[in-house]
Amino acid sequence: MQPNDALIGHLLDDESLTLEELAHACGVAPAWVVERVQAGLFSDGTVTVETQRFSSLDLRRARRMIHIERGYDAVPELAALVADMLEEMDRLRTRLRALDPDT
Repeated sequence: MQPNDALIGHLLDDESLTLEELAHACGVAPAWVVERVQAGLFSDGTVTVETQRFSSLDLRRARRMIHIERGYDAVPELAALVADMLEEMDRLRTRLRALDPDT
């Protein structure tokens, strides 16, 4: 695998990534993740970022934020807000499907 190759796949719920693994999977520098965690835009920001473990949901959120920042030239705060809205829409769709499987 080359340094710029992105990891593609699905993580299991009980698996986690290090800061470096998350950054590599997203194609960004670890500093990108650290800046957003410290700003409270990503993850919980309550532990030392360098030793924090990230879930598959964190990976999904990071990829969304990167897409929004790059694709729409959005500031990190706006990308996080849009990611919040998309996550809420996902939760609502899941609830709707549970109530009515035909939708």
